[in-house]
Amino acid sequence: MFNSIISGGINIENFAACLATAFALGLVVAFVHMKTTHSNRNFITTLAILPILVTTVILMVNGNLGTGVAVMGAFSLVRFRSIPGNSRAILSVFFAMAIGLAVGTGYLAFAAIFTIAVAIITATLSFINFGAGTTQEKKLTVLVPEDLDYTTVFDKAFNKYLNGYTLEKAKTTNLGSLFELTYRINLKKGTSEKEFIDTLRERNGNLKVALSHTLAEEEL
Repeated sequence: MFNSIISGGINIENFAACLATAFALGLVVAFVHMKTTHSNRNFITTLAILPILVTTVILMVNGNLGTGVAVMGAFSLVRFRSIPGNSRAILSVFFAMAIGLAVGTGYLAFAAIFTIAVAIITATLSFINFGAGTTQEKKLTVLVPEDLDYTTVFDKAFNKYLNGYTLEKAKTTNLGSLFELTYRINLKKGTSEKEFIDTLRERNGNLKVALSHTLAEEEL
């Protein structure tokens, strides 16, 4: 059913067809990511262009084992020189690369069907808010004066508002006059974050309290 358009070799016509298809499908990936995830312009542009680059690289390799090994090494360098992303961003990058691989091997129809299928699945899961509310896990950072016993000072508040918590890091700051505590916490369902923070501020002398989602998106 699926036939490669470059099985007989690469010429200007099928090269142009591959690039056009890669760009069109890259726009689909970028559009889906933009509509389902908060992202910045640079990353959206990257997703649109990435399938073209991967397609070109695969066309250059075209069965050459030595070139393939060199390309694999180049991809490794790009990986380690890149800023770490979140799982959603990494998924979109792999999506774009998979399209580039399919188009680069000449399977344009397969790439198009694959792109549409994954786009529909991704949009549907986002629309139904799949996985929302499965966890209330967050990251909590609190400053406490050095004269407070940070191991017990928040026990009552934590027992009232949390299902569980773990102290991940404790360090001194401000020339040793303060402790900065970092917790991984699991809020009880229906807990008011403002009320929880206000309670902590009463215990730490109104010093800094920062509450953030540990799995929140941090876009590239």
